[in-house]
Amino acid sequence: MDGVRAAHKLIEVDDLTVRFQSPDGEVTAVNGLGFQLERGQTFGIVGESGSGKSQSMLALMGLLAANGRATGRALFNGEDLLAMSATRLNRVRGDRIAMIFQDPMTSLNPYLTIERQMTEVLQLHKAMTRRAALQRAITALEAVRIPEAAQRIRMYPHEFSGGMRQRIMIAMALLCEPDLLIADEPTTALDVTVQAQIVALLRELQRDFGTAIILITHDLGVVAGLCDEVMVLYGGRTMEQGSADSIFYRPTHPYTLGLLAAAPRLELDSETLLAIPGSPPNMAQLPPGCPFSERCAFVLPHCAAQRPPLIPTSIDPSVLRACHRDPRECTPQALEARA
Repeated sequence: MDGVRAAHKLIEVDDLTVRFQSPDGEVTAVNGLGFQLERGQTFGIVGESGSGKSQSMLALMGLLAANGRATGRALFNGEDLLAMSATRLNRVRGDRIAMIFQDPMTSLNPYLTIERQMTEVLQLHKAMTRRAALQRAITALEAVRIPEAAQRIRMYPHEFSGGMRQRIMIAMALLCEPDLLIADEPTTALDVTVQAQIVALLRELQRDFGTAIILITHDLGVVAGLCDEVMVLYGGRTMEQGSADSIFYRPTHPYTLGLLAAAPRLELDSETLLAIPGSPPNMAQLPPGCPFSERCAFVLPHCAAQRPPLIPTSIDPSVLRACHRDPRECTPQALEARA
């Protein structure tokens, strides 16, 4: 079995599409995503709210709403997650793949102690005794720096701060030492000091366990600190995809440029902060062409009608980009001049 696994990437996603049935008809929330991830790597998915980041990962976990369905292929250790039976997926989910959700207060059960919530996972997936599961849970809490873990494990979620609850969620996700950890906005609503601690913690845990991480976020600073590869989403489609260095230091897509320009930086005063005009699109009424065309500073006459293909750029073939403009025309300086 190990030889079979070694022949595959840890996860290979191809043409992932997520559709929802609504009273107004079918809505495509995610359209044709594809990426690969090796063990020990971190893959970042970036975009505004509603861009399809979370829905793409919920599809992999088999956690879409009842009116949603996913198509395409998502091979995890050579097995297609989208084609798995519910029984098989339940064995994989929480054991080999774990997910940290956006809000730890709504993800943790307020009626159960942390001990109960953590030991149940180990008893279910690892067939541990209650005593052995308790000791493993305490060790996991200590690994994420929960002070006095042996005593505090008997507390309820509301007795912890937001940062501590997020640490508990990370500890729960890592209990079974998963191959893949999906982190959905792990630093949302946390102050900057706690954010830095969580990022450092994820980096340490990845080093210690060799876990691959898919990081869903709108925080470009978090992505810069953790990710090897980055996918930029807008309107459920990939706008740009490549190494973190390429995306951050040599961006060529107008949307990526807009996101980076809108990120506050200490060395710049508030007058130089550039916001992307307009609002994210209505997913039920996307234009037939580029979904970003209505807000794009570099828009061409045919952008709204003709969808640009996602292809390697002429500047760097390792970077994929969906834009009609020549990448040499799309620079931070050109964006600032057009603002």
